[in-house]
Amino acid sequence: MTPTTPGLHHVTAIAGDPDANADFYVNTLGLRFVKKTVNHDDTGTYHFYFGDERGTPGTNITFFPWTDRGRQGRFGAGQTRDAAYLISPGSVDYWVDRLESRGVGIDRSERFGEPVLRFADPDGIGLELIASEDALEADIRPWGEGPVPTDRQLRGFHSVTLAVDDVGPTAEVLTGVLGYEFQGETGDRRRYRTPEGGPGSVVDLVETDADRGQMGVGTVHHVAYKAADVEEQERWRSAFQDGGLNVTQVIDRKYFRSIYSREPGGVLFEVATTGPGFAVDEDVDELGSSLTLPEWLEDERERIEAQLPAFDGPNVEDGGK
Repeated sequence: MTPTTPGLHHVTAIAGDPDANADFYVNTLGLRFVKKTVNHDDTGTYHFYFGDERGTPGTNITFFPWTDRGRQGRFGAGQTRDAAYLISPGSVDYWVDRLESRGVGIDRSERFGEPVLRFADPDGIGLELIASEDALEADIRPWGEGPVPTDRQLRGFHSVTLAVDDVGPTAEVLTGVLGYEFQGETGDRRRYRTPEGGPGSVVDLVETDADRGQMGVGTVHHVAYKAADVEEQERWRSAFQDGGLNVTQVIDRKYFRSIYSREPGGVLFEVATTGPGFAVDEDVDELGSSLTLPEWLEDERERIEAQLPAFDGPNVEDGGK
């Protein structure tokens, strides 16, 4: 049985200051701070999740904030250049005003017939807001207590733009392994989309002559795609292997289960299950209010809390709603 071609699940990047990171994604972009936990592979580092009210897969951008002790990254080949969110077609002027009023520089353009607002977060992570009819199909739960009116809120991911030194091998993974279809090209950009389409269904590839990027503050760590359940995830694991790619065993991330594979262009791909979700250890009304740890780290809570930097969480502005 062939698994359904996966749309985007989440994007994970590396930030610097945790307070500046949380303030930007909550009070500027209006995402909810849905989970404060730690990097399971480096428990001295927080892992923040921002998404819609319940942290629906396909809405979450996540961060490892390395503070000022972390090395600065260098963008280059084998990295995600931009993560793009959907906004409703009537929201462009609202978002231009909101971003400019907060000192965020914007590059306005149109791509494949859709308005695009391109900018960067405080650490230099490339972001885009794309006004698309797909926003009207998004299965999200708006955050009623957020600083952005519910009809203007981000509607989950539209796409990611991956920069590679040669489009060919990465395109082969997208089409030959993951089942994406070539949709078209404009300028130096080649677009691939799931057969089903809809929110989070697009991956764009661009070629760069930059050297291989260096992971660090201001760069994206990995891009994650959805698997409906563990059975579908296992079929994707087999598909990666059949495509000649190395792929990890299944790793329990508590809120989902994950496999990882680095495609030939250098971008780290993850396939993550859509469940069990963020409400397994906090009520939806309380998401992000406390430091949550997986069961296998609870015995180390005192040590972990002692080595984490001070962070109280974002103070949510009313946004003048």
